[in-house]
Amino acid sequence: MFKASPSIIYLFVTQPTCLVRWFCDKVDNVGDLYTFSWNDEAEEANLSEDIEEELVKFIWTDRPDEFLQFRIYKTDITNETILEVTECCEADEVKSQNDIWNSNIKKLKTACGG
Repeated sequence: MFKASPSIIYLFVTQPTCLVRWFCDKVDNVGDLYTFSWNDEAEEANLSEDIEEELVKFIWTDRPDEFLQFRIYKTDITNETILEVTECCEADEVKSQNDIWNSNIKKLKTACGG
């Protein structure tokens, strides 16, 4: 849950200058093709769905059955913004991926003001 608005969270999951603040070391995009880099290793993904302030979905170009999805919505009761992250991974990678995402989300909260 975030105190930041859906529009702020949306910027942080779509804009290269924001993505490098919490998600990756470097990102370039040309149209719908994004190149994410971590430790000098790059992965490419196509932006397959983009509903402003609601949903962003990337499909990895070398693994077309795998995706990374960000769903953004507000709670009715507390009016907080929820970011739901869905990523495909192997069964033996679930724990390590959860740890990575917990760390990334902490960075995102700091970067976007909560």
